[in-house]
Amino acid sequence: MKAKAKKILILSYYWPPSGGSGVQRWMYFAKYLKVFGWEPYILTVDETTASYPVLDKSLLSEVNDIPTIRTKTSEPLRWYSRLSPGLSNGGIPQGAVSTKTLFGKFTAFIRGNFFIPDARKGWRSFALRAAQKLIAEEGIDRVVTTGPPHSTHWVGAHLQNKYGLKWLVDMRDPWVNIFYNKQLNRTSWAIKMDERQENKILQQADIVITTLAGEFHQYLKSKAPDQQYYAIPNGYDSDLFDSVASESHTKFHLVFTGLLTYNQEYHGVLKVLEQLQHKGSICLSFAGQIQAEIVDEFKSKLQNIKVVDHGYIAHHEAVKLMKSADILLNFIFSGAQKDMISGKILEYIATKKPILSIGDPDSEAGKFVKQGSEAEMIESFDTEEIKQFITRAMINKGQLINNFPNIENWSREALSRRLEDLLLEF
Repeated sequence: MKAKAKKILILSYYWPPSGGSGVQRWMYFAKYLKVFGWEPYILTVDETTASYPVLDKSLLSEVNDIPTIRTKTSEPLRWYSRLSPGLSNGGIPQGAVSTKTLFGKFTAFIRGNFFIPDARKGWRSFALRAAQKLIAEEGIDRVVTTGPPHSTHWVGAHLQNKYGLKWLVDMRDPWVNIFYNKQLNRTSWAIKMDERQENKILQQADIVITTLAGEFHQYLKSKAPDQQYYAIPNGYDSDLFDSVASESHTKFHLVFTGLLTYNQEYHGVLKVLEQLQHKGSICLSFAGQIQAEIVDEFKSKLQNIKVVDHGYIAHHEAVKLMKSADILLNFIFSGAQKDMISGKILEYIATKKPILSIGDPDSEAGKFVKQGSEAEMIESFDTEEIKQFITRAMINKGQLINNFPNIENWSREALSRRLEDLLLEF
């Protein structure tokens, strides 16, 4: 008798050619589930109408053999980008909300109180219609919704109610308590409505997975104590890392990749680099979504350091840049240290380069980072400890190797095996 096909529908707003870290989690899960014999179907938004902050078309090659259905969406807040400097690509900003101007305060209030749970909720009706059609045609009996945007989970709830299928909720980041919500001037009414939606999804899903356990799971259990919670972190793709050669830099090279905003405390590192800029030949490289004012601040204060802003670059180019580093820099978002560990940290670890992360050393993220032999999580105000770390790396340029225990367990393939075990259980 022929075995039943293991079909699964994955609803992810972020999908190639979208760039950034949010897209990579399920891009790689889908890639390896297919290798394991599953038939993943992706339901996403058409990139011509999506609010993608950045694009990375190089990622399309990772998923070109996975069936992908793209729908329209309706997002009134796209006009925000037309009126905001630096956002002409139509993306709704991530990680920070500008409230320095009257316009910024107004749009933050609108976004926080009239777009609940998020500014991409206009995709829900389009996604639901497409999902129903696909389920009817393909006989799919498992569905995954991943957020942010957490409005995506609304679609999963409706599909579960209609078809009785198994539903996995993936919370890549927190929902109601996501750190930037504090900047949105939300009314108590809006917060309560958002909490009701979060509670309903947590209680209704068959399984909830997150990138981090600890206090975040305790919070989730307070909302839905009978739910099953599992942590499957982000990881690194061993195939990609094996394919990118390591090239050393002639100068002492500090590298930051990812998203950098005023919601991250970088001033301690900046202060130390001001002190060290006459001590040798130093280069500081930024790559990703970096607020222009922050780059300008580094350049103005580090006249004797070569500061390079690469902008957003393709993922494989970012890995190449990481591998050229003598120190990899990371700045934890204020208020997010207990709730998430970024995929970037795992990629940093995979390079075996020294890591200097700024944040609470006693947080879940801090304890994780410090497992590395040449990695530290240091508070921004502890400039003396930051200086000692950087100075030691400068003295031992190219010689320090950051060994991490059982690093192979954090590969995308190994983590996809853990996901598969959960999918087969329910």
